[in-house]
Amino acid sequence: MLDLVFRAARAVLPGGERAVQVGVADGRIAAIVPLSAPPLAAASAVTLADDEVLLPGLVDAHVHVNEPGRTEWEGYATATAAAAAGGVTTIVDMPLNSIPATVDVPSLAVKRAAAAAAQPWVDVAFWGGAVPGNAGELRALHDAGVVGFKCFLLPSGVDEFPPLDPAGLLEAMTEIASFGGLLIAHAEDEAVLAAAPSLPTGGARRYADFVASRPAAAEDSAIALLLDTARRTGCRTHIVHLSSASALPAIRAARSAGLPLTVETCPHYLTLRAEEVPDGATQFKCCPPIRDDANRSRLWDALRAGDIDMVVSDHSPCTPELKLLDAGDFAAAWGGVASLQLSLPVVWTEAAKRGVPLTEVTRWMASAPAALTGLTDRGLIAVDRQADLCVFAPDTTWTIDPAALRHRHPVTPYANREVTGQVRATYLRGAPTAPNAGALTHADSVTSAR
Repeated sequence: MLDLVFRAARAVLPGGERAVQVGVADGRIAAIVPLSAPPLAAASAVTLADDEVLLPGLVDAHVHVNEPGRTEWEGYATATAAAAAGGVTTIVDMPLNSIPATVDVPSLAVKRAAAAAAQPWVDVAFWGGAVPGNAGELRALHDAGVVGFKCFLLPSGVDEFPPLDPAGLLEAMTEIASFGGLLIAHAEDEAVLAAAPSLPTGGARRYADFVASRPAAAEDSAIALLLDTARRTGCRTHIVHLSSASALPAIRAARSAGLPLTVETCPHYLTLRAEEVPDGATQFKCCPPIRDDANRSRLWDALRAGDIDMVVSDHSPCTPELKLLDAGDFAAAWGGVASLQLSLPVVWTEAAKRGVPLTEVTRWMASAPAALTGLTDRGLIAVDRQADLCVFAPDTTWTIDPAALRHRHPVTPYANREVTGQVRATYLRGAPTAPNAGALTHADSVTSAR
């Protein structure tokens, strides 16, 4: 007998939406049969309401947890609670903003121990870091289970994680290519930023001034360096948080030439517009910045065309004090958007307006990031996959209350925004996992498998 069966008139499967029964045994999907077939025998059953859709649990491959060392910004307990409340069943933690940064095997062990001690609500996997001088550590980190290596091409904002110069990038990518690993890069060119209009001294409250100081040309130039180095090394390469639509022609050309390249963008670049960011509203500050509506539309077109592969949160919170919300100074405030719990509803709200089906959104937010990170036992509703599932009501409209969010601080650019689509329940290996659920299930273990 199965442990559990889900009965759903709508479920997003690899072949599209179907009415099915999904049987679960030992935490994995054991059977999928039509809803009209004889009922699967199980110890318990969940029947979805008429307005609900069964989705695979989302995989968010770009999350800054910051524990240990900066747990006051965000920690595993709060980040994974937010993830579970938002239908995310696996997060992949970035290697910086914690102390120590994840740049060698001992620091990875520290991260894993901190995550396990926090009793996470969802599975956690880890990125390693590529920084000056640690090329000799990369293979050992790969063998220890990191899913790939993050680098910056300009200062990251924290001293523990310095950027790679062109020679360092070449060295790292050569080494990573030698064992078939993956490099992911924050692509902005410091020289281009230095030549851009400077922010006013004494405080920069105008959002237009901040955007002018981080032009798209900085992304385009850094991406050109990244693509050139990928051609020289053959290293699998991933561009994180793409905001510049003007980089898309170079990306298309590289992919057409066979370069092993993938690209992500983020909910804030798809749903927010520079024209609507209030002056002084530093909760909107991120790097690269939220750009104008025309740029946003081109990112949507690229997603639909397959030039951008996935959508991940880049959840990068800090304390409210570091956001300088009272001063509203875009020059001095910490850059980062907190959105882990909200990614699915905010993306779905905009996608639905554009006629994008839920099947595509699910691919961008579940199966594609699972494939990128090698976590191929999840991200799809399919037999033998981990029974990580999300019950989603796509037509429910609600208003975001920051005080109700589960991440550590109630700071978000989506405050009081009306969205469509609500996560009703999240299941990790077939058990409900959310701090506001009737039955609580923490992750059994912190995952590290590629």
